[in-house]
Amino acid sequence: MMRKVVLYIAQSLDGYIATKEDSLDWLFSVESEGDNGYGEFINGVDTILIGKRTYDWVMEQEKGEFPYKDKECFVFSRSVNEDTEYVKFIHPDIKAFTNHLKNGEGKSIWLIGGGDLLYTFLQENLIDEMIVTVAPRIIGEGIPLFKAGDYQFNLSLISTRTFNQFVELHYVVER
Repeated sequence: MMRKVVLYIAQSLDGYIATKEDSLDWLFSVESEGDNGYGEFINGVDTILIGKRTYDWVMEQEKGEFPYKDKECFVFSRSVNEDTEYVKFIHPDIKAFTNHLKNGEGKSIWLIGGGDLLYTFLQENLIDEMIVTVAPRIIGEGIPLFKAGDYQFNLSLISTRTFNQFVELHYVVER
């Protein structure tokens, strides 16, 4: 059985994952319920894929303390970076690298983002499931969850959940 690549992400009702200034303040201002299912999700993951810009944002927010120390983490970067104790910086062929991971042993693989990396994963048809949590905010402009591109997918909704003001939509990508 192949491992799954799962996009697990939140967006505004109008489809943005961040403001154009990379802010998520709009997201954190919404009244939530517990951890909105994050704990359950993260327990089913042992590998994390993240873009360099998103990684830098996470490290800034976490004051340099890497939050996923118990996971194998790969940061996709166009430039050369030195690996850390918890992170391997890579710039390989994304499709070949991801398929290698999917064919290995382990739990699910979390594609965190950002938008450019997600776009490549969509173009290469590498995503197996999407868990998108919608926040009741309209921010008007920013970084879209889905960039315009030459890709189309049929999705099958397998569950919905609410966490106070948030709605989680869980889809499987039909093949």
